[in-house]
Amino acid sequence: MAASRQVLITGAGSGIGRDTALRLAKRGHTVYATTHSEEQAAALKSLGARGIEAFKLDITSDSDRFRASGLSIDVLVNNAAVGQSGSLVDVPIERVRQTFETNLFATLTLTQMILAGMIERRHGTVIFVSSLVGRVAAPFLMPYSMTKFALSAAAAGLRQELAELDCGVCCSVVEPGAYHTGFNQKMAASKYEWMGAQSFFRDRIPALKVRERRLLALLELRSTRSIVRRIVKVTEAEKPRLRYSAPWWQALGVRVIRMAGK
Repeated sequence: MAASRQVLITGAGSGIGRDTALRLAKRGHTVYATTHSEEQAAALKSLGARGIEAFKLDITSDSDRFRASGLSIDVLVNNAAVGQSGSLVDVPIERVRQTFETNLFATLTLTQMILAGMIERRHGTVIFVSSLVGRVAAPFLMPYSMTKFALSAAAAGLRQELAELDCGVCCSVVEPGAYHTGFNQKMAASKYEWMGAQSFFRDRIPALKVRERRLLALLELRSTRSIVRRIVKVTEAEKPRLRYSAPWWQALGVRVIRMAGK
């Protein structure tokens, strides 16, 4: 068992973030499990898990981010994200902008704040939870996919910069595939809030819905265990690698697509 660490996880109110928080606490780590809402924080507290301190931290809020400023964090898990879907041909740009605001800009702002303490203490790990669609283009998911491409690039660049500082701080990226947490369904449905008679794809909407249902039914895993294991591994590693992905078969599929240049 690795030495106990103080871990801050964003987006821990549900899905992968919540499951990771519970697993890390069970392994003896002190976990600051932060959520988007007070209701989610209360639900986490109600579980009575030892080692978890849950509180609201909307990463887009200056005042919420300040709540983490006094914490001595060994590992930051940047998991909070929002999803938007739709065609780049006609998606409202404000929806793309808002997705970047949360998934990239707010994430980087919080990371800079936590990194300052890590660099001063000469110890720490930053984890960016990206996505396998941050490595391969995903038509009709590009508002989300583009933010994950950017986040993966940020992780790789930050890792090299931290190595040059020789400050004892490392950065890794974890790339989940499709897991049945409800996030994918909500993201896929978001485009139908605006894709209607005015969309260039109006005649394709019924076929798109059928294809999405079939694809999610085929790909989504019911258990988050495989990706939680990856995040735990990075959290406890002294010298983690740059990239970790799960499930392995989806990661392999992405690698094949990239090699084929499709």
